[in-house]
Amino acid sequence: MAKDSNKEDKMLSVKDIMREYNLTYQTVNHYTDFGLLPIALKKGNVRFYDKNIVDERIKKIKKLTEEGYSLSLIRKQLIGI
Repeated sequence: MAKDSNKEDKMLSVKDIMREYNLTYQTVNHYTDFGLLPIALKKGNVRFYDKNIVDERIKKIKKLTEEGYSLSLIRKQLIGI
């Protein structure tokens, strides 16, 4: 088997994110529009996200929202905007 790891193996679609992190489609869109989840690749109308970035950011977002932080403050902490 080739060692070449396919880049798409490390990608998640919106549906994957919804299923893995128990989020709604609207929440994933909101996080994307707000700059919290960067799109890594687009194929037609399907957006793909880097699995490692999504995992790290969703965990931080959930933790910080549970602590009472607003998405604006979370965005500043995650990406400095």
